[in-house]
Amino acid sequence: MPFTSPTRDHRFILDHVVDFASVAKTERYSEATPDLVDAILGEAGKLCDEVLAPVNRAGDEHPSVLENGVVRTPPGFDTAYRAIADGGWIGLMADPKHGGMGLPLSLATSINDMMSGACLSLQLNPMLTQGQIEALEAHASDAIKSLYLPKLISGEWSGTMNLTEPQAGSDVGALKSRAEPNGDGTYAITGQKIFITWGDAEFMANICHLVLARLPDAAPGTKGISLFLVPKFLPTADGSPGKRNQLHTVSLEHKMGIHGSPTAVMEYDGATGWMIGAENGGMAAMFTMMNNARLGVGSQGIGVAEAAFQAALGYARDRRQGKVGGTGTIVEHADVRRMLTAMKADIFAARAIALACAVAIDLSKAGDSPEWTARAALLTPVAKAFGTDTGIRVADMGIQVHGGMGFIEETGAAQFLRDVRITAIYEGTNGIQAMDLVGRKMMDGGEALYRLLDDVEDGAETARTDLPGLAEKVWGAAETLREVTEWLVDQSLEDRFAVAVPYLCALARVLGGHFHLKAALADPARKPLAQFYVGRLLPEHLGMLAQVREGASGLYDLTPDDLGA
Repeated sequence: MPFTSPTRDHRFILDHVVDFASVAKTERYSEATPDLVDAILGEAGKLCDEVLAPVNRAGDEHPSVLENGVVRTPPGFDTAYRAIADGGWIGLMADPKHGGMGLPLSLATSINDMMSGACLSLQLNPMLTQGQIEALEAHASDAIKSLYLPKLISGEWSGTMNLTEPQAGSDVGALKSRAEPNGDGTYAITGQKIFITWGDAEFMANICHLVLARLPDAAPGTKGISLFLVPKFLPTADGSPGKRNQLHTVSLEHKMGIHGSPTAVMEYDGATGWMIGAENGGMAAMFTMMNNARLGVGSQGIGVAEAAFQAALGYARDRRQGKVGGTGTIVEHADVRRMLTAMKADIFAARAIALACAVAIDLSKAGDSPEWTARAALLTPVAKAFGTDTGIRVADMGIQVHGGMGFIEETGAAQFLRDVRITAIYEGTNGIQAMDLVGRKMMDGGEALYRLLDDVEDGAETARTDLPGLAEKVWGAAETLREVTEWLVDQSLEDRFAVAVPYLCALARVLGGHFHLKAALADPARKPLAQFYVGRLLPEHLGMLAQVREGASGLYDLTPDDLGA
C-alpha cells in the first residue's frame, strides 16, 4: 500500500526540537551539514517509498519458509535488500576506514524510522547488521575487523544476534550453550538458540552470528558468558565464503506478524567461532549492540505507527458514512477526528523522544561527556518503551478508524498491528525497560532525571510569553513529576519495580508535552497539535503518578490461587 516517508517531520524535529545542530558542530560529525542531511533524508525517503513499501504486503502474504534446508524469503525482498545495501545505507554510521560513512546515529534513527514504516520485516535485517558492526568495531581484534567489517558494511554479508535459548529468555544468565577451545585461537560452539531474527536467507552470501556461550568452568550467571562470532561459511584467506560451518537452521517460527522476517531456531554443533571481547565479558560486548538496538526498536514502533496513521487518514478521507458536514466523509466524525489527531500527536511525541535520545548518544560519543552519557542512558528505555507502545496503540486505533474494513485483511490495517506487536517484547520487554529506568538509571539518586526535568521547566519558562497556557501546563506537569521522583528514589527496589511502567509512561507523557511545546514555539502552525496533546494526552500523567504513589501496596494481596479462582 502507498507510504510516504515523513522526511519533513524528521527535518523539523532535528532542526527545531532536539538540537541536531549541536551534533553537527562536533569535530566527529562535522560532515553532517544541512545540505548533506537534506540529501540523505530525501534519498532514503525515495528508497522507502518506491522500493521497500511495495514489498511490504508481499512479506505478509508470502512468509519466509524453510525448504530442504534453504530459507526462502518473500518475493521482492532480495531486490529490495540489494537496493538498501548498494545505496550504502547499512554502513551509514560505520567507521569510514572500513567503508562506512561515519555519520551520526541521529540521522540513522530517522532513516530506520522511515524504513520500518515502509517494511518492518525487511528493515530488521540491516538494523541487526548495523548493531553487529558496532559491536565488532568496539570489541573485535584488528584481524576480525579487517576481514568482516567491509563485508558487513557493504551488505554482502549480514549479521545476527544470538542470545535466547528455550530456558533462557529475559534471564540470559541461564543459557547453556558451550564454547570449547580448539587450541588454535578458535572455539567449538555447541547449543541451540531460538528467536534468531534473519537467522538465514537464500540471498545472503554469508551470515555472521554473534553467539553468547559459556567456556568450560565458567562462573554461573551472566558473569560466565562470552561472546563469539560464528559465520555460516568460514571465510578463506581472501575473504570469500569457504566451507560450510557446523550450524544449521532447525526451523522457522510461525508468527503473529513480521511474516517476511525469518525468525529461526539455530543449532550449533561444534561450529567454529572466534571470541569477541574479553573472556567472560560477553554481556558487556553484546550490550554495545543491544543498547542502540533498543533505540532502533523504539523507532520501529514509530515507523509502523506512521504507516498505520497514513492508511487510516487516507481511508477516513475517502469513506462516506452518515450525514456529516464538510467533505461528507468519516474524517468529519468527532470520534474519528479524535483518533486521528491523537495518533498524529503521539507519533510526534514518540519520534521527538527517540531523536532526542539519539542526539544524546551522538554527543556522548563526540565529546565524551558524562552528562550526555547519562542523558542517553536515561532516555534509551523511554524511547524504546514509549515508541513501541505508541506503535501498538496507533496501529490499534488505525483498525478502529477503518471500522469493519479494518478487520478485513485486504485493507492491510491489521498487518500494522500484527507486525508492530513484537516490538514491545523483543530487545527487552517494555516492563524490563521500565524496571531499568527506575532501578539502574536511578542509582545516581535521580540526578540525571532532575537535569532532564530542569530542561523541561526551562523550556516552559522560555515559552511563557508566546504560549502562556501551554507553557504553564507543561511546567506544572514537570514539577509534579519531579515531586513524585523525589519520593520514588527513596523507596525500596520492590516498590519501584511495582510502579515502573506507570512511572515510565508518565515521564514519556511529560517529555511529549515538552517537545510539542518546543515545536509550537518554533512554528505557529504546529500549535493546534500541541494544544491537543497538552490538553488531552498530557493529563494522563496524573493518573499514572497516582499509581506510582501506591508503590507495591496491594500488588501481591491476591495469590496465584486467588487469581485463578
